[in-house]
Amino acid sequence: MNTTRFLAIAALSLLGAAGAQAEIYEGVQAPVSGMSRADVEAEAVRTAAAPNQNVVRGSRGAEAFKSVADPEAVRAQAIATANAPDQNVTGGSRVNSRVISTMNNRADAQQQAQKQGASTAK
Repeated sequence: MNTTRFLAIAALSLLGAAGAQAEIYEGVQAPVSGMSRADVEAEAVRTAAAPNQNVVRGSRGAEAFKSVADPEAVRAQAIATANAPDQNVTGGSRVNSRVISTMNNRADAQQQAQKQGASTAK
């Protein structure tokens, strides 16, 4: 009977100790915003009246594209790539195979001829 009473008292004291650890209420925190109430209201009105505010970007078709590359450089690169020798031959066709190009690049030959013609014309 003494042990039962002792265990009951120990259990009640543990419950009392746990209840004493309650958090302290510090009240409502002060607002952090630097804007006045009128500024916030004006911004809310502008945002609510904005056109297409619920439209996801790109959902109405492609956006306008602004190129940053030089068109002549892109064109010259495309011509060189299209006239590259052995452009459709790869070394992975067979095991341990190598592609040895035996063809000349027509675009390079034409550019070289144009440069030589321009330098002799001067």
